[in-house]
Amino acid sequence: MTAPLVTVFGSLHYDIMVEAPDRPRKGETVTGHAWQPKCGGKGGNQAVSAARAGVRSAMIGAVGDDDFGRALVGNLARRGVDSRFVRVAPGAGSGMSVAIFDAGGDYGAVIVSGSNLTLGEKDIAAATEVVAQTAVLLLQNEVPEAANIAAARAVKAHGGRVVLNAAPARKLSGELIALTDIVIVNALEAEFLAGVAVVDTLEGAAEAARMLVDFYPAAIVTAGGEGVAYCDRDGQAFALSALPVKVVSTHGAGDEFVGAFAAGLARGHRVEAALAAANFAAALLVATPERQRERFETGGCRLRPLS
Repeated sequence: MTAPLVTVFGSLHYDIMVEAPDRPRKGETVTGHAWQPKCGGKGGNQAVSAARAGVRSAMIGAVGDDDFGRALVGNLARRGVDSRFVRVAPGAGSGMSVAIFDAGGDYGAVIVSGSNLTLGEKDIAAATEVVAQTAVLLLQNEVPEAANIAAARAVKAHGGRVVLNAAPARKLSGELIALTDIVIVNALEAEFLAGVAVVDTLEGAAEAARMLVDFYPAAIVTAGGEGVAYCDRDGQAFALSALPVKVVSTHGAGDEFVGAFAAGLARGHRVEAALAAANFAAALLVATPERQRERFETGGCRLRPLS
């Protein structure tokens, strides 16, 4: 029997992470004290998270013909992700971001999508081998919606499930919503999609999840240090409190959660068990300093040509 496969169709960004006492306000220059590179993008992060959780993981994406792109592809391969279907986009720079972390571990970021915006049906057609084997497809909002729709259609035609991490928040078409089996959003995204005022408690997350199932078969709303809420159209609804840990850095926590959840789902675990495992994975990540995270990962992100 073929092992379950999580396929991620989405973004790859080369992240420059800056540590500073605070994030700058408009017109302000802040003196930072350290920086480091990291391979990211919501798609890349989630593919690595699923692989780290022990399931087969494949990435369909696009990078530029540059050092950032070579580092991104090499990083996926080192971390156990099938990167054969990451295309090099001629004439487009790789996606990248700059994230500024304050003393409390929170951050703000700017992304430049670059090659990620070239994704489309051609990339799905080139990856029919993994599309046909996909148990769970992960999508995000860092690539064109038309490309997400094409990926979702292809995977559902083969019986796979579609999980949409609707981040960053944007207005979604009815076509993509109809193809989605489970939507995952954080508090801010829930406020945008569900039209609620503020989601800052576990009860608020549960209410937002209930509102989202008017549109999606199932909804997961994460509320940071408060926990996560789930609701579906079959009447199942529950919430899990966040695990009590000392938060060092929140960077990548949402992607870690999504990838670990998809891994559990692909294995056939019940939703509650998959969410509990995802909750634990995210807690471990936020409690680990950025510079120490390689201890439970399989390698770093380096700017060097692939051999």
